[in-house]
Amino acid sequence: MRLPGLHIHFNVGAQTKSNSDSFLNGYKTHIIGHVLFRVVTLGVLLHITLFINAQDLHFSQFFNSPLTTNPANTGFLPENDYRLGANYRQQWASIPVQFKTMSIFGDAQAFRDRFESGWMGLGGAILRDVAGSGNLTSTKVYGSAAYHQMLGATGLLSAGFNVGWANKRIDVTKFTFDSQWNGKFFDAGAPSGENFAATNINYLDVQVGLNYAYFPTDNLYFHTGVSVHHVNSPKETFFNSASGYNNAIARRYIAFADAIIKANDRVIVSPAAYFTTQAKAKELTLGLHANYNLSGDGETQVIGGLYYRGADAVIPMIGFQWKSVRLMFSFDATTSSLKNYNNMRGASEFALLYNGFYNQYNKSLRQMQCPTPRF
Repeated sequence: MRLPGLHIHFNVGAQTKSNSDSFLNGYKTHIIGHVLFRVVTLGVLLHITLFINAQDLHFSQFFNSPLTTNPANTGFLPENDYRLGANYRQQWASIPVQFKTMSIFGDAQAFRDRFESGWMGLGGAILRDVAGSGNLTSTKVYGSAAYHQMLGATGLLSAGFNVGWANKRIDVTKFTFDSQWNGKFFDAGAPSGENFAATNINYLDVQVGLNYAYFPTDNLYFHTGVSVHHVNSPKETFFNSASGYNNAIARRYIAFADAIIKANDRVIVSPAAYFTTQAKAKELTLGLHANYNLSGDGETQVIGGLYYRGADAVIPMIGFQWKSVRLMFSFDATTSSLKNYNNMRGASEFALLYNGFYNQYNKSLRQMQCPTPRF
């Protein structure tokens, strides 16, 4: 199957009539060959990048997408009762067909009065991803649950899972295939020669996770966790099961660690690390962001940060927080060999989050039970 969006059509010219025509045609052939080489190279790089970096949906601002990072983050709200959020990512804006990933999520604490020094977390997320000229569309709807238990006055242990419905579909009419080339052009009405069993598939997906948080003082907070995605190894294919392909989704493993450090009454620093592996694909992201207290009372903050994804991109980010609302923007500046083709325009990403309380009494209670650095 041809790479979507990279269809090159050529017509060989008539015989040359003079030496000048011969020279001109030779020059054209050289230019066409050069263009073809660059396009094919780009296609190969895009294919490799898709295989390595896009095994699953992901966000550069992983800390602003807690439920997709680890289901144990569901209701992991030491200072709040509930949380709502949205993420949007647009990748490779410099090519004709961009890749877009969107998500919305919400989670909340529940049953605090039924457990001694613990609580449940309940939540859900909806994700949608559209990729390529064939509109390969992935839609996932998850429900999450977790349990959080205080360990004395300085620790918190969490375990959670989510179960979801996943759908993938593709529009094969937007592709052209080798068998449709008739010597002059691609005939979309000709048989594709591909054995598609379906263009719309559904499956059940399961994730599990474990977290630990440590907050020894009012100025230091540490948080780490691990999760396993696609625990049930669901089958995912548009082809017949007898085709010989291994169509089980490989398990994805994610580990993360972050901290919140209050440097002074004006600055809070948050270093973070994120590692994921799936099949032969690996990704490591390191960096930090910091909040600067503009208003003195902490209600108005500006955010700035810098992250690096190994052998792929430098990720600067900026943001603004007003009371319980946080908005952040990041940009993936490509550092790999693909930068020669996408002009270093890897991806742009937005995140919007809101944290709230059921009532004012709960706000005071949270700050006493789970002290984390704040202005």
